[in-house]
Amino acid sequence: MATLIHTLADHSDDVNCCAFSSSCLATCSLDKTIRVYSLRTFAELPYSPLRGHAYAVHCCCFAPSGLLLASCSTDGTAALWDTRDGRRLALLEQPGASPVRVCRFSPGATHLLAGAADGSLVLWNMQSLKPYRSGNVKDGSLVACAFSPNGNFFVTGSSSGDLTIWDDKMRCLCNEKAHDLGVTCCDISSHPVSDSESGFKYFQMASCGQDNQIKLWLILFTDFLGVELKCKRTLNGHSAPVLACAFSCDGQMIVSGSVDKCVVIHETSTGNTLHTLSQHTRYVTTCAFAPHSPLLATGSMDKTVHIWQLDLKQPCAGDTVEDESKVAVEDWSEDDVSAWLCAQDLADFVELFKMNNIDGKELLNLTKESLANELKIESLGRRSKILQKIEELRMTMTSASVPVPDEFLCPITRELMKDPVIATDGYSYEREAMENWISKRRSSPMTNLPLHSLMLTPNRTLKMAINRWLETQQK
Repeated sequence: MATLIHTLADHSDDVNCCAFSSSCLATCSLDKTIRVYSLRTFAELPYSPLRGHAYAVHCCCFAPSGLLLASCSTDGTAALWDTRDGRRLALLEQPGASPVRVCRFSPGATHLLAGAADGSLVLWNMQSLKPYRSGNVKDGSLVACAFSPNGNFFVTGSSSGDLTIWDDKMRCLCNEKAHDLGVTCCDISSHPVSDSESGFKYFQMASCGQDNQIKLWLILFTDFLGVELKCKRTLNGHSAPVLACAFSCDGQMIVSGSVDKCVVIHETSTGNTLHTLSQHTRYVTTCAFAPHSPLLATGSMDKTVHIWQLDLKQPCAGDTVEDESKVAVEDWSEDDVSAWLCAQDLADFVELFKMNNIDGKELLNLTKESLANELKIESLGRRSKILQKIEELRMTMTSASVPVPDEFLCPITRELMKDPVIATDGYSYEREAMENWISKRRSSPMTNLPLHSLMLTPNRTLKMAINRWLETQQK
């Protein structure tokens, strides 16, 4: 089983990444900060949050010792922090000042790899704090990277869909088109596997992408074949682009997070789904297993990080935590409604709803009048929150039965637009999402090119088309 034991809600904007050391959890966000928590109490450390980046922080990672923390940002830099007191030790500027999307320490912490939106990658020497090697992927932005457990090679993933294997001298060894619509994340298991027939040891790698898929790969180094990259299995547990994936420390599980707002834990050897977790209310952007304890952290655009306790004694399919959305809401039992209330931070209403025998059908029929007069909920704010969550359920039911036309979805949030506007790049966005975007950067979310003007024009034609489509769904 996977049990939600704590929720961190300190960030004021989307959570982009989370990372564990043996004693701490680090999270970073569009709000420009990195926050560091104790694993013993989940309390934020006294020096947290770490500030210093001028724009959104995309990624953070610990050195194997746990004494160093790295972060990288849209401001074109990677920063090094001392985890004992929060001091910033260095600021490493990416050549060309391109936004740095991802960073990883080598297993011996001798180098830090930083990859950027312009496709550049730099191996920084951690003693001299100077570039040791640099290179470029052949196409697209560099959005993912992972080191092998022995540090002899690393893998990068690009927005063009390529996975590239590099040696420790940054020579390209292999390039493979992995995900048609772009790679979003990759990870290499710290436990190689043996092939019983050949006797060779393979490195296991997972990658995920905009094609809704997670792929498991085997990487083999031989004297006569060079590097062989073979796709072992494709996992199709998500219904939308998969944004994050990570191996457990023993390599037996893979966790993934998606635009479908779900976290899925898979068994590596079979590909079977062990758990499906659906407590996040927006896209799941990051997930990580703790190295020495049965903990999992998941972060989301809902600005929260959930911490889960895993029961590793019985990791079998029979213990699967079902996603409420897989069962029709009108068929929910009273217990299903109670679980939903807890997931929406409305746990204090569980007893009230049970006393009134509120099942799925009754839940969908609740109104502001029945909440006030029948359930006697006095707080207007609490009644409004319950009704808002019920309306979101109804929208989920509608979107699950009939796919929303892609042109009605905001490119930033991938949610149905209510107030579409046209930006000067020619694309339409949800007004609130685009205003939030341009308050932090002056580039197009679709092309990454500079916007020559920040003017947003209402797209009334598109709004009318969306309203007409919604009316047809309600008939």
